[in-house]
Amino acid sequence: MPSRSSRRWARAASELGTAARWAAVSVLALAVHAAQPAQKTHTIVIENMQFNPPALEVAPGDRIVWRNQDLVPHTATAAGSFDSGTIEAGKTWATVVAAPGTIAYVCTLHPTMKASLTVR
Repeated sequence: MPSRSSRRWARAASELGTAARWAAVSVLALAVHAAQPAQKTHTIVIENMQFNPPALEVAPGDRIVWRNQDLVPHTATAAGSFDSGTIEAGKTWATVVAAPGTIAYVCTLHPTMKASLTVR
């Protein structure tokens, strides 16, 4: 039968092993989190009957905010991707983009207003 002292050493070693495993998992989790780029917020200003910028490159998971600084309402509408509904003057609308690709969008109230998002 192992002595009381050897059992204590075995328990201490076992606890140290558990602590070391948890430390390794924590370090790995931090490394994975640090490797992922931070999500960004991009603002598109609607002014003078235009989307500015007219073309924007973003990353998956980024948040896009449309800020209507015109005197009239507008929309930001991409068939099958997103539809802001009416964005009243002085208001904003936002969405998060996920799938890679180029998304063309328009203002359904003023169809000559066109722009695009490229998700890379």
